[in-house]
Amino acid sequence: MDGIERCIDDEIPFEIPKNWKWTRFGQVISLLSGTDFKPEEYNDKQQGVPYITGASSLSEHGVLINRWTEVPRVIVNRGDVLLVCKGSGYGKTVICDIDEAHIARQIMAIKKMTTLDMPYIRVFLQANFEQIKSKGQGVIPGIDRNSVLNLLFPLPPLLEQRHIVEKQRELFNAITLI
Repeated sequence: MDGIERCIDDEIPFEIPKNWKWTRFGQVISLLSGTDFKPEEYNDKQQGVPYITGASSLSEHGVLINRWTEVPRVIVNRGDVLLVCKGSGYGKTVICDIDEAHIARQIMAIKKMTTLDMPYIRVFLQANFEQIKSKGQGVIPGIDRNSVLNLLFPLPPLLEQRHIVEKQRELFNAITLI
């Protein structure tokens, strides 16, 4: 990290296939942190771009919109993975299903990349939910950027990422049928 190569052998939690790589999450993603607006900078009149304010703006299936802003500064797009980083819903994730929105400081976003399967990124974050939540600090629980960026990340080839996501869906669907 920071241009310095470091040995992480003592931190590796399990073995991975030879064609995978262990890395720090921050080495393979671009992470945005949101910013809040003053009340006069957003509206409920559907003017501007959606303004995602926190966990209550995210459902299991996507983004719920009830505020807009005409002065967006931290933009997320369809396909980005949104992570609640502050408040009661911290650790919650969803893949952005709207074209463009501004995120408040309660949200971080992993920007969509062609070298990563974004559903795999979400599965990774969900699988590490307890570890992420354990990093929560303060009276209002929150996750700092470094806690996300420094996560150890098992990076498989892109096709394998997609297979993992598909297998997880199959297994969860089978569980739901029981």
